[in-house]
Amino acid sequence: MVILFDRYNLPADLFEVIFATSQQKIVGRELLKYLAANKSEITKTEMSVFATKLHDGEWETTLDTPPYKGKKVKMSYNKRQFYDRILTPMKSMGLIDYDLYKKTYKISNKFSQDMTHIGALWKAELKKMGVHEKI
Repeated sequence: MVILFDRYNLPADLFEVIFATSQQKIVGRELLKYLAANKSEITKTEMSVFATKLHDGEWETTLDTPPYKGKKVKMSYNKRQFYDRILTPMKSMGLIDYDLYKKTYKISNKFSQDMTHIGALWKAELKKMGVHEKI
């Protein structure tokens, strides 16, 4: 996955950087809320139940983003698209981690660590090219 952003117009919401559509942003945020409500870790079965409730239009939430702020809604999102466009990108970026042995998904801080590592790689590249200014 490639994240392209304009640092001069960086949104305050991380989900706007990661996801392309407003529906994806909402579903990604709901997944994170669901994980947080379950002590930051859920089983593979619980993830499937979440995806199925979304698919069947049974997931209820109160939205916290304009123009729907404060409204209670039932959400619908295709299960296959949930796995392809929400969960898989969040796993590959290090926002969510999957433990193969315990078969659980949990919130991860690897994304933050990787962003720090990318910054260090940039500094190392500049140093190799002879840029020795204070960076």
